[in-house]
Formats: sequence, structure tokens, C-alpha cells
Amino acid sequence: MTHPNETVRASEGITPADLRADLTARLGGAARAWLDQALDEAAAHPRTEGPVSVWELRLAEAGRRCGPAHADAARVLILHAARADHAALARVYAQGTADERRAVLHALPHLVPGPDALPLVEDALRTNDTRLVAAALGPYAARHLDAHQWRHAVLKCLFTGVPVDQVADLAARARADAELARMLADYAAERTAAGRPVPDDLHRVLALTEPAGPHDTHGHHDSHSPHGKES
Repeated sequence: MTHPNETVRASEGITPADLRADLTARLGGAARAWLDQALDEAAAHPRTEGPVSVWELRLAEAGRRCGPAHADAARVLILHAARADHAALARVYAQGTADERRAVLHALPHLVPGPDALPLVEDALRTNDTRLVAAALGPYAARHLDAHQWRHAVLKCLFTGVPVDQVADLAARARADAELARMLADYAAERTAAGRPVPDDLHRVLALTEPAGPHDTHGHHDSHSPHGKES
């Protein structure tokens, strides 16, 4: 069975309804009742009333009510139910715990259509919290990080031990990226010169930077896209 927090990563590509069905199937009766109430409250009162909205309080309770293994998914669903906009997400991220920040990052692909929330991704990538770094590199980052930022994010994964499997759209964005290949080769040379092992993931990503074949246009990036190949 998929680990619940892996389900949260997968949730970035499925509907909130499907995520809710998956989560409620895993929860016990009391936790399921709490989640139903929290989602109803968030949907009924999505805006802030007073210093803190009701649904923001529920985000803080999710770990205790649903258990740590299910809390990420519960928080993502609450954010969806509250229809949290960029301003609300930025507030939760700024004021929240690392767990709450991670939920905000997981929710971005569905709740923020444009690049407005990139500062949250960039902040997460500056941390040494590997779970936060992994959450930052979902589909939202794949769509909106420019080439320079994205390459350095991949290197950050190698530095910190975040599996590159956590990087959304890795194969498509790495394909034919000569600058990323150069950076990876330089990093491998530095590791070797220092007598340190080269991470297996580096070789995996380096292989992905090979140019596409003449008939393979899948994942081709226009040079005018936010993540074109220029630096």
C-alpha cells in the first residue's frame, strides 16, 4: 500500500475529491469525523474572521487529529476546501510550522495558477529541511522555476540527499540541458578530487541530459518558456 505521505505527493496530479476518498479510507472513525467537520468549516468560512481563520486552526490540529502519517494529506484538503488564495497561502507559510509549510507547497499546483507563489518555493529551497525541499519541487516548481533556479534546485537535491525522484518532470526538463550536464560533471569532479563518492542520482540525472533523438519531441521546451535552456 502507498504510504500516506506518498499519496500527498501523488495528490499534486489528482483531484481533491480523489485525495479525500483515498484519505478517508485510511482514517479511523474519529479522525474521519474530524476531517469531515474541518472540511465543511473551511468550505463554509473560507475567509479570515478575526486574527486567524477557523480552517487555519484546523491545519495546526491535523497532526494530532489524523496522526502524523496522514496530516499532510489532511492539510492539503483543508487548504483546498478553504479555496486559499496566494495571500492566504503566503500567510500560512510565513506563520506555520515546517509541516504546515510543506502542505502549502503540496497544494500550490491546484490553488495558484501563475508564478505568484514562487517566493514560497524559493524560500523552501534555501532551507536544509530535506522534506521541505522535496515538497518544493513538485509540479508547481516544474512549471514556473526558471532554468537557472531549477538547475540549482537539482544540485541542492544532490547536496542534501533528497532523491531526484522527488523532482517533478525531471526527465522532460533535464533533456538536452547542456548547462545542467556541465554543472553535474563539475560537481562529480569535485567529489572525486576530494575522495568522496559521487551520488548514484547524479549519474541518473546526467544520463537524462542527453539530447533527444531526431524523432523524439516529447518534453521539448521552447526557448521562450520560463524553463528554457538558457541561463
